Amino acid sequence: MRFFTDADIGAVLGWAELIQAIEQIMVEPEATAPARTFHTVPDGNGNDAAFLLKPGWVAGEIIGVKAVTVFPDNGEQGLPMVQAGVLLFDGVTGSLVGACEANTLTTRRTAAASAVAAKRLARTGASRLLVVGTGALAPMAIQAHAHVRDFDTVQVWGRNPAKAAVVAEEVAVHGLTVDVVTDLDAAVAGADVISCVTGATEPIVRGALVKPGCHVDLIGGFSHEMREADDDVVRRASVFVDTYDDAAIAGDIAQPLASGILTPADLLADLTELVAGEHPGRRDDDEVTLFKSAGTALEDLAAARLAVG
Repeated sequence: MRFFTDADIGAVLGWAELIQAIEQIMVEPEATAPARTFHTVPDGNGNDAAFLLKPGWVAGEIIGVKAVTVFPDNGEQGLPMVQAGVLLFDGVTGSLVGACEANTLTTRRTAAASAVAAKRLARTGASRLLVVGTGALAPMAIQAHAHVRDFDTVQVWGRNPAKAAVVAEEVAVHGLTVDVVTDLDAAVAGADVISCVTGATEPIVRGALVKPGCHVDLIGGFSHEMREADDDVVRRASVFVDTYDDAAIAGDIAQPLASGILTPADLLADLTELVAGEHPGRRDDDEVTLFKSAGTALEDLAAARLAVG
């Protein structure tokens, strides 16, 4: 049995390989991801944390399960809000073959999944990327999106400009120049791709400002209460999801479904259908597209399988 640290994972998960691995597993006939389980856990300080279990397997090859904790107050202690680990088992014998720290794995596979969608939903000529948020996902989202589109301008916005500057510095070592912006509305109005990686519970991207042809990538929200884009974004956009069941739990989809702004039929395709070509993706250069990522165990399994080798 082999153990992989976050540093090990970061060293082996290149963007091209990871994007390809996710595309591959999405269309593997033997790949299965049952519904995740979600539990509320008291954190000992009078607050609620979350504990999630996300299983998946490729029959006859590999079985994996990711355990995730979400402790919203961790930022005050200098710790990630979301932490995780993955266990891998042989798909023939059931033997434990590997274990991974999964903080880096999670941020990388999440960003890579959005890049898989953006390959099919963002305009080919998209030149301006805006990343909204400054957490661990922000630099990953910049790198992943920049791998599938050739941006002239990359911007990052955060409520704390100093944290946004740290994100810009982090991706600079990878050869990407990122501008910190303080006027979010102006940045939204000029963006060809908007990637949101926040824990917002109130919409921060306004659909009235989104220009024709924009692709909106919503990553941060995972619970019913969380919301990154307003109803006008949803009304204007062609809506796609990574998985129907998990995305329907997240506020950016769940709330419009509950209010009637969206119907299940308005969810045009999931990531598997996009990768398989069952839906063509973007139809024209004026279409506004929206991809809601909630995370699927198959993305975790693809990343872990690639890392373990």
